[in-house]
Amino acid sequence: MFRTRLLSGIVLVVVLVATVGLGGNVLFAVLGIISLIGLSELYKVVGVHNKVLGLAGYLAVVAYYGLLFAGHMEYMTMLSILYLVLLMAVYVFTFPAFKAEQVMTVFFGLFYVAVMLSYVYQTRELTDGGTVVWLIFLSSWGCDTCAYCVGVLIGKHKMAPKLSPKKSVEGGIGGVAGAALLGIIFALAMNQWGGASASPTHYGVICGVGGMISQVGDLAASAVKRNHEIKDYGKLIPGHGGILDRFDSVIFTAPVIYYLATLLAGNI
Repeated sequence: MFRTRLLSGIVLVVVLVATVGLGGNVLFAVLGIISLIGLSELYKVVGVHNKVLGLAGYLAVVAYYGLLFAGHMEYMTMLSILYLVLLMAVYVFTFPAFKAEQVMTVFFGLFYVAVMLSYVYQTRELTDGGTVVWLIFLSSWGCDTCAYCVGVLIGKHKMAPKLSPKKSVEGGIGGVAGAALLGIIFALAMNQWGGASASPTHYGVICGVGGMISQVGDLAASAVKRNHEIKDYGKLIPGHGGILDRFDSVIFTAPVIYYLATLLAGNI
């Protein structure tokens, strides 16, 4: 099991480095595909994956990415309203095929999966995006790794005992501190060998905040799984589960990094 998890993790990192490094249309296309896969995992949980309600959700994701690609995000509010109207039309004209909870999950899925993940691409497209985008993964996966190590060593107080018994307050604090430290080290490394002029302080703050938010994303994904009594969202990534299992923290971290980077534009 450990070997499978390690090998699939290495493959995932290689793909990540290649796609995020290239950016542009390659990253855009990969994120679009990942969003659709992640959405299908969520829809399978609530039983609408291969039904007309789920199809409406997939179409909304395609429409959203179309707006993003064309640079017409000013129409996002209109898309959201039309999407809700479409879902309610499906709900009432097929009644009682679907429950209200399923309709709300389908609507929620567009934003939870597709919109949130698209901020990886949007961050990459910033002026300093080639450097800043890596803070998304440093703060989310770095925090997770540091939290695990600190939790194993000194963790005593449970963070969310009913939701995730193995997570500790000490681990959570260690994860945030570790993410901040990784941000500082990354800034220093990019300044030394990448010709950048990054602020270690700002990078540390961004990764620290990202680390805090990433834990919310991790626990939120766990809460949904507990409510539906499943272990993993899928089996796409051997040893890791599905897209939502591996990117649960990234989903929450990406928008935070984007807006922090935008706020500190020219100063990071």
